Amino acid sequence: MGKIDGYVQGWLRHRSVLLELLQGIDNEHTHFKPWNQAYSLGSLAVHIVSSTDMFVQAVKNGEFVPPSASNPFETMDDVRRIVQEYTEKTKDELQSLTEDQLEQIVVVNQFSAPGKAWINTAKEHEIHHKGQLFTYTRMIGVEKVPFFLNTAL
Repeated sequence: MGKIDGYVQGWLRHRSVLLELLQGIDNEHTHFKPWNQAYSLGSLAVHIVSSTDMFVQAVKNGEFVPPSASNPFETMDDVRRIVQEYTEKTKDELQSLTEDQLEQIVVVNQFSAPGKAWINTAKEHEIHHKGQLFTYTRMIGVEKVPFFLNTAL
């Protein structure tokens, strides 16, 4: 197993929990916000997956390009579909990264670091926001939530 394979497995242990967490949220809570300026529940989930993709694309292409695509949704079913699509895409993109891409220096918002640092940042960013989603989920009354990490993978 190569370095990237180990990273992908660790990342999937978190991403699979995000997918499971979203399964327990009804459509009526898609636009729930704990405060006015917060991401909505659906927006936060989409932010997580699109940001990870953004970091992976920066490493793959050697340069950071802010995302231009929007991911419109109305329901949690839409959000779950978007998350699943990004998960499949990101997994494939991660597995295609070369050692050279992981070692090359990439500049993101005036910060320079090797590609492997940016994919690690992506995972940490995802974990941070997944924790927020756990809080949102408890706030809307969901009692049964998954463990924060899928240990079965």
